[in-house]
Amino acid sequence: MGALQITVGVIGVAISIVAWIMFVAGVWRMVRIIRLGQPDSTRNGPFGPRFATLIKEFAAHTRMNKFRHVGPWHWMVMWGFLIGSLAWFEAYGETFDPHFHWPVIGAWQPWLLLTELLGLGTVIGGIALAIIRQRNHPRRADRQSRFAGSNFGQAYFVEAVVVIEGLGILGVKAFKISSGIEDPSWWSSFATKGIAEILPASTAAVTITALVKLLSGMVWLYVVGRNLTMGVAWHRFSAFFNIYFKREDGGGVALGPLKPMMSEGKPLDFEEADPEKDVFGAGRIEDFSWKGWLDFTTCTECGRCQSQCPAWNTGKPLSPKLVITQLRDHAYAKAPYLLAGGKKDMAGDEVGLTGDNPYAGIDVLAIAEAERPLVGDDGGVIDPDVLWSCTTCGACVEQCPVDIEHVDHIVDMRRYQVMIESNFPTELNGMFKNLENKGNPWGQNAKDRLAWAEDLDFEVPVFEGELGDTEYLFWVGCAGAFEDRAKKTTRAVAELLNIAGVKYTVLGPEESCSGDPARRAGNEFLFQMLAQQNVEVLNSVFEDRDPLERKIVVTCAHCFNTLANEYPQLGGQYEVVHHTQLLNRLVREKRLVPVAPIADDVTYHDPCYLGRHNKIYEAPRELVGASGAQFREMPRHGDRSMCCGAGGARMWMEEKIGKRINLDRVDEALGTAPSKIATGCPFCRVMLTDGVTARQNDGLAGEKVEVVDVSQLLLEAVKRRPQPVPVAGAPEVEAEPESADVSTDKVATGTPLPDEDE
Repeated sequence: MGALQITVGVIGVAISIVAWIMFVAGVWRMVRIIRLGQPDSTRNGPFGPRFATLIKEFAAHTRMNKFRHVGPWHWMVMWGFLIGSLAWFEAYGETFDPHFHWPVIGAWQPWLLLTELLGLGTVIGGIALAIIRQRNHPRRADRQSRFAGSNFGQAYFVEAVVVIEGLGILGVKAFKISSGIEDPSWWSSFATKGIAEILPASTAAVTITALVKLLSGMVWLYVVGRNLTMGVAWHRFSAFFNIYFKREDGGGVALGPLKPMMSEGKPLDFEEADPEKDVFGAGRIEDFSWKGWLDFTTCTECGRCQSQCPAWNTGKPLSPKLVITQLRDHAYAKAPYLLAGGKKDMAGDEVGLTGDNPYAGIDVLAIAEAERPLVGDDGGVIDPDVLWSCTTCGACVEQCPVDIEHVDHIVDMRRYQVMIESNFPTELNGMFKNLENKGNPWGQNAKDRLAWAEDLDFEVPVFEGELGDTEYLFWVGCAGAFEDRAKKTTRAVAELLNIAGVKYTVLGPEESCSGDPARRAGNEFLFQMLAQQNVEVLNSVFEDRDPLERKIVVTCAHCFNTLANEYPQLGGQYEVVHHTQLLNRLVREKRLVPVAPIADDVTYHDPCYLGRHNKIYEAPRELVGASGAQFREMPRHGDRSMCCGAGGARMWMEEKIGKRINLDRVDEALGTAPSKIATGCPFCRVMLTDGVTARQNDGLAGEKVEVVDVSQLLLEAVKRRPQPVPVAGAPEVEAEPESADVSTDKVATGTPLPDEDE
């Protein structure tokens, strides 16, 4: 051990002590800050399923690989960080003694091969990620960059450290070989042995390279320890906890049901709630649960959520990524005030800190941050236009690789704005009043709920006190009962069930709105009122049946999600099926037999609340195929399907900013040259029909293009239509020429897709 080694080793240790102190202090501060959030005991277990999900998601990169061109490179970097840390710690010994290696495994050929692969993987992976970031730089037009709004300096710092660490691992190994310290086999050191041949023999170089390897990590520890909002770095640690504590302990993402309204870690009981003590949604950053604070901390700013968001892609101010990062920055800026005991009452007066100088010792910036409203157009953390642009489609949650629960957080903020501040878009006033007074958002009379059944050539059975041998309760829904276009779906389903001999009944005037629009708009109180009323009615209808035999079929994707996933929160346990699922089963059982294939080119739009929220993708497509139609898939489909724009109660709000979402989706559908656009949700049908009509008026769509429900396609195929009989002497009618089909990969339609989504 020479003077150089002693000097270098001491420098490395001294810097390490400072870096580790800074890092551990940062971890401690972060834990204290995250604990400022509201309690949430629902995340505590069970351990087995949660741990299994954690292992699957990080080891197999199941969610990261949703972007396949990114997944492999990030996988290399991740394992390089986790296992490569052993090689990094080895540098402490190598700075003092170039011959140092770990006992037992240090000279083991498989270990040398592993370090070779880890070193190469981190270098290649880090460079690849930097190239991907450059190729998707915000300089690109049309909001195509998912990195718009991300902190590029922090990202490049992390990627540089990754590459330097990898080069350090390879460099130390290569100099050891060139200096004769090690002589590994070619198969275990295929890259470093080649590099060693052009390097000089120098034990000093081993020491210096080991120091570079060590200091790259020390600089990283010091920098992130001082910057708790550097999510692109901290996710290396926090992502494991965020995945483990995700809302669904079975491994699913936070879609389907909304998180119940919580206060002090328990579902809020409106009969006993006190606005002075209980938390009504999220009106201040401390109203979010500790898991929400962990979400904010974990955001990597990768922008996958942003790239999939229909609001962002149509020029709205909402970016799910920026919502999370803005909440994160506000939370950590306000944290010193909260840690000191600061708290304000409903009127905004300080009640947590007392004395002549209550703010003594608190950072003035934290005090200023405490004065900012969470939502507001005058200095608020989140702009109201951002909050109300969300369609709750769930594309952000579906794509997030670290399981951030964007939709739950957005709805929590809406809840506070609606129930405490009474601050929401004026268009929702009418919808709320109609729901409260008439039990439906259209404000129609309950006695008209059976108007859709008029003129049918069979009798629609209405529940009259006993189910008897009825198999299904047909939940018609408000749209299916009152909206003219949706009525066609209701009639088609009723007719198909009649043809198949399925015994069903409807509630008629006893049915009320499921409450979905109220809940997504933030009016949790109104939702609870409607839902409890419906649960009471449904439980009385099914009172003699086991919960597993309480079967309901629905045509509305939003009703389906609410009845199946949210009514159990209120004591309503039912087996709920979507009409596409039931009809598909009836076709498979030969109870519905298509006999007249339809000669149409059909593209299918996945409703968000049927697809992403409930993973029902195949049944509607199989029905389109069963009808005999020529099926054409849109570029954005399945779990990446584009929203129609109606969700999150947006159907009742004016769309005043940017391009209309339904027009963007219709443009994409028209790019497949369809004669029909099929869907499985009345909300989607309304929005898409409006979009098609607008494009027809613009001369951009054929007059015969129409939007239908898949049940109508099936009904047309099941009912054999009589062929026209030619009349002697009548002139032949020349068939209209078919429109030329242009593939969407040749002519772009709708919002341009980022490269990684094509």
